Amino acid sequence: MKNNFRIYYDGEEFPEENVRALERAMDGFVRSDIPLAVELVFTAEAEIRRLNRELRETDRVTDVLSFPALDEIKGKALERKAFPCDIDEEGNLFIGSVAVCVKRAKEQAEEYGHSYHRELHYLLVHGILHCLGYDHETETEKSEMREKEECILGKMGITRDE
Repeated sequence: MKNNFRIYYDGEEFPEENVRALERAMDGFVRSDIPLAVELVFTAEAEIRRLNRELRETDRVTDVLSFPALDEIKGKALERKAFPCDIDEEGNLFIGSVAVCVKRAKEQAEEYGHSYHRELHYLLVHGILHCLGYDHETETEKSEMREKEECILGKMGITRDE
């Protein structure tokens, strides 16, 4: 079951061609008989700190926050009939929101010695995977999540060397 992945975002930080490339890379990643949708939000430090403080009780700036809309969906086929109340007005299954701190992404790109383009895409993919139920609490989970991240980034032609 190939899905069509939809990305909603507001802002100029992420060019349209990058949105389409990310949608194509995510397409088919999850077995689904319904298009999946995720919201991307690009924030300043103050906003992501506020979100982190209010929603996670952690009073600090972070690079990315994810807000999954569905529970326990990791690795499962997502079927329309299982989520009748979660379909948006365009017929998509909304899986959650991802907030990225633009300044922190730029700082990390410099810190890790790769491009902002790579860091931003890594954070977006990381956040989307959280919305799909992936986590990195254990070494096994972390390894699995990193493998998925690199696979998706690879489909976009984005490598660690970029």
